[in-house]
Amino acid sequence: MDIKQFWKSVLAQDEREIRKYFHEDACVNWHCTNEHFTVDEYIIANCEYPGEWDGVVERVEIMNDLIVTVVLIYPEDRSASFHVTSFIQTKDDKIIEMDEYYADDGTAPQWRLDKHIGTSIK
Repeated sequence: MDIKQFWKSVLAQDEREIRKYFHEDACVNWHCTNEHFTVDEYIIANCEYPGEWDGVVERVEIMNDLIVTVVLIYPEDRSASFHVTSFIQTKDDKIIEMDEYYADDGTAPQWRLDKHIGTSIK
């Protein structure tokens, strides 16, 4: 499975292309919002999400039938950014289950800034 092409399809909100990557009985879990989706529901949630999106695949780890990705995503106007960590279980080179964790990018909380600990990653 070409994981970078998968993410390109997701970010482009391309329903037809996204569907090609999934087994028809696959499921997707968004743990941060406690949501479980069928493939059809995932495609609706992704493709009908407001706005135009872009992003960068920052990391890919492959362990047998498990692909782990970290992707920076942002609206095209770059008014915000988020990171999504995805654990993608495959079978016969298609997604059978995907567990995702989304996080808003932002500054450290004030209490850590006040302690002058840590430095910027980038």
